[in-house]
Amino acid sequence: MHIEFRHLRTIKAIHDAGGLARAADVLHITQSALSHQVKGLEDQAGVELFVRRSKPLKLSAAGMKLLRLAERILPEIEAMEEEFDALRQGRAGRLHIAIECHACFDWLFPVLEQFRRAWPDIDIDIRPGLAFTALAALAREEVDLVISSDPETLEGITFNPLFDYSPTFIAASNSPLAQKPFVVAEDFADQTLITYPVDRARSDVFSQLLTPARVEPRAHRQVELTTVILMLVASGRGVAVLPDWVLREVKYQPDYITRPVTEHGLTKRLYAATRTEDVTEPFMAHFLRLARTEPVKLQRA
Repeated sequence: MHIEFRHLRTIKAIHDAGGLARAADVLHITQSALSHQVKGLEDQAGVELFVRRSKPLKLSAAGMKLLRLAERILPEIEAMEEEFDALRQGRAGRLHIAIECHACFDWLFPVLEQFRRAWPDIDIDIRPGLAFTALAALAREEVDLVISSDPETLEGITFNPLFDYSPTFIAASNSPLAQKPFVVAEDFADQTLITYPVDRARSDVFSQLLTPARVEPRAHRQVELTTVILMLVASGRGVAVLPDWVLREVKYQPDYITRPVTEHGLTKRLYAATRTEDVTEPFMAHFLRLARTEPVKLQRA
């Protein structure tokens, strides 16, 4: 027996309308075409689906089984059609984000909160990108966007620039380095440097300062959480270099001092890597606009 969606819609329409004429109007077909469709379905089933001569027209026991099938399946089909329509119009979709930047949560959550209000039908998820190769996952469509400060040339991947930030030195207020207007690579030689647990090639202080100058800190300690790094720094257990947006509140607290790294300071750019084909999706374009503007407010705070 070959049942099509139109057959299920026909059975339900006749049951709801109580007759062929009214059902034909609901389905926007002629009564003759509807009768022909019912007869064809009954021929396939080998049983009558309606109790003839009843008014209003009633379903037979076999017809009721088909009606129950229609009532179960048709709402799912309609919901799927609505989802597909939303996808075509750019109202729905998926935004799974991988992060190669521990400190990015500070500005990302406010961005996502605004984004969620504007795009409630977008499925949002965040996956730390440090436990797997985030860009490879992006190419495999396992994630949809990667936050990174290390752009690469990859086919089918676009690195969308977001904003520039300044890696900034922070130490306890009683540190001898508090007397200096800025710090240089050699100042780290007798310090315990606290960083996030990332490869040195992806650490701002190593890639932009210490490695080029061939300077090794006295000790290197890796810590996962920003709050723990700040606690250790305040207690004199080490120094750190963190993005300026992380330090927007603590830089005015008496427990800390902040200084530029080098006389003219360091500058890095943050990117959102996406599949090139997704850049023009309305919801993706809106997220990128928010990610370019909202973090700047934190930097100015």
